[in-house]
Amino acid sequence: MENRETWITGIGLLSSLGEGIDTHVARLNSGDVPVTDFQTYPTFLFHPLGPVDFDKQIPKKGDQRQMELWQRIGTYTAGLALTDAGVAGNQELLKRMDMIVAAAGGERDIKVDASIAEELRTHNNPEARLNQRLLSELRPTLFLAQLSNLLAGNISIVHGVVGSSRTFMGEEGSGIQAVQTAHARIKAGQSDLALVGGAYNAARPDMLGLWEFAHLHYRDEFKPVFAPGRKPGMATGTGSCFLVLESRKHAEARGAKPIAKLTHVESARSKRDAGGVRATVSALVEAARKYAPNASAIYTSATGAEPATSEEAEALKAAGLPVRSVVSRIGQTFESMFPFGIAFAALAIANGKLAAPMPDVPLEIAGADGVKSIIVSTVGHWRGEGAGIVEAI
Repeated sequence: MENRETWITGIGLLSSLGEGIDTHVARLNSGDVPVTDFQTYPTFLFHPLGPVDFDKQIPKKGDQRQMELWQRIGTYTAGLALTDAGVAGNQELLKRMDMIVAAAGGERDIKVDASIAEELRTHNNPEARLNQRLLSELRPTLFLAQLSNLLAGNISIVHGVVGSSRTFMGEEGSGIQAVQTAHARIKAGQSDLALVGGAYNAARPDMLGLWEFAHLHYRDEFKPVFAPGRKPGMATGTGSCFLVLESRKHAEARGAKPIAKLTHVESARSKRDAGGVRATVSALVEAARKYAPNASAIYTSATGAEPATSEEAEALKAAGLPVRSVVSRIGQTFESMFPFGIAFAALAIANGKLAAPMPDVPLEIAGADGVKSIIVSTVGHWRGEGAGIVEAI
């Protein structure tokens, strides 16, 4: 019978911790205080993008100029993943590579928004004037640059990934669906090689304002997500994660060195009444343990939004495993949160060591070395839950 294991053969990472696998492993294992910015937008804490030279993966300045920052981040990180997997520049492989991207809409023109809002405050006929401004300010080229699938398009143009392409929208849930779809296609024999991931730019005034209007943004000095007494809210982060997923047979045929294997992915949507998140997370963890009874830890993308995070903490505590919060280390990156969790779990397994526990966080207890299996969970700030299992090969 054909072996349809899904191997992780490439990882691309870009976040506030820096760039690439080695930098992230070193920072995650060191226990260093995460990188945050509390000055750029006073009272709005976020995790800023680390240093990056976009020329290394996007050599044409023209390509860079027509991308918004989140697209440059994602395209760059996709290149890191392709390079790590040993497929960058290999046209024979790239033309058969499936691409599944989790992406939101593009960035707004803040100056135009502010100008329109200011004018409408005193205009005698604000509805008519709004229509006039929209007709003159929103050019077709600007609209096209806002499309979510432009990230996939730019990756295709810059890196030559020209197999099938899918784009999912829907914040944290889209990242889960992207990974789940790639895993399911490989398992079913419909795909042999896939690039999966997403990107997010947290340093956007429009998004910071959106989360603030929804009473969801974290407004305090940094504290880990599960720290006792932490104020509710999301500390967002700029970053991107892309994974190269591959069937075992295909990877072995080309001599690829695997990092870990992705055993199972399951998505869900919890009720958001009292106890709904707790029940969903408990069910997801219980289901995952049937596939991985010897799991050593749980890597979670708990957002910090309440009451979901407190209920998730109760479910994770009941599981009795060491927990590592991804968001506490790099910030909430929405579409790419689940890929980040998969990547961090894979690196922990490859190095046989969990990320250093954060001090004064009871859930982040120390774990034994030689870790072989990790459950990865995600609970969306509003909707979108899921879990996966990453194991040693």
